[in-house]
Amino acid sequence: MEENTTKRTDLQDFSEKIIQLKKAIGNVIVGQQEAVDLLLIAILADGHVLIEGVPGVAKTLLARLVSRLIDARFSRIQFTPDLMPSDVLGTTVFNMKTSEFDFHQGPVFAEMVLVDEINRAPAKTQAALFEVMEERQVTIDGISHRMKDLYTIIATQNPVEQEGTYRLPEAQLDRFLFKISMSYPTLE
Repeated sequence: MEENTTKRTDLQDFSEKIIQLKKAIGNVIVGQQEAVDLLLIAILADGHVLIEGVPGVAKTLLARLVSRLIDARFSRIQFTPDLMPSDVLGTTVFNMKTSEFDFHQGPVFAEMVLVDEINRAPAKTQAALFEVMEERQVTIDGISHRMKDLYTIIATQNPVEQEGTYRLPEAQLDRFLFKISMSYPTLE
């Protein structure tokens, strides 16, 4: 009987922490409750999120804020047409002192990674995220590098009809737990 009470108390504490987290987010970001709820669910479910919306609806702010509030190591990658896979994943560099190759981690090695404007990069760079999103690891030169237990990619994209965007391939879309649409909040 005592064990059930302890579990209930743990769930109650967890529930209270989620309520506090949502309130803290709501103090900064107004009118995006559904996006906040879905993002938190995705993090708890160990999934990744694609957020679509026009510039100015707080996509990037939401990702940064949640990361800070849950004390997760954060990195941001701005996807551009000239971005290379090694800019995202990292690369091996020859160390003259040791005469060996050292792996230099790319920005994808954080607990929460914001991939800003994912659909502005070509397919080759988008594909660099396939392995890390599915297997939680990056393989460079035949060596696998594991991610931390908490690992979420939050990708943002502008609507496809905007100039200078590339459509995400179906294989990439399948790796996202949710696609969240954000728009300007209503007056209510």
